[in-house]
Amino acid sequence: MSLTPASGIGRYYKHSAKIIRFVRQGCTNRPFYHIVVMERRKNQHQPVIEQVGSYDPMPNEKNERLVSFNFERLRYWLGRGAHLSTPAAELLGIAGFLPIHPRTYMTAWRNRQLSPEDAQNQEKDPVAA
Repeated sequence: MSLTPASGIGRYYKHSAKIIRFVRQGCTNRPFYHIVVMERRKNQHQPVIEQVGSYDPMPNEKNERLVSFNFERLRYWLGRGAHLSTPAAELLGIAGFLPIHPRTYMTAWRNRQLSPEDAQNQEKDPVAA
């Protein structure tokens, strides 16, 4: 019985394209993501080569979203030519490992645009709050 690639000694095609992406774990209404390296194919349900981090998008009791990375292994895989998915690139940009992703700026801009409207709605109808 062979070990899975996630154990670190799994088999994969040496020269095939790799991607660093999220793999959703957890239950319904309670997502949890593993940041993994896998072969870049259309099949999302393929074995993972290596897990390089984790991300918990649900805020905890201190209103924090927990993220962990293995930056040494990320450097290794990026140096070997691995691609990044957009959500992974955004998260690494926020963490300061990469330049901030343009979509992060767009999201922040949209959130700032919505803020004055929300403030006006609060002033008009204080009962709804």
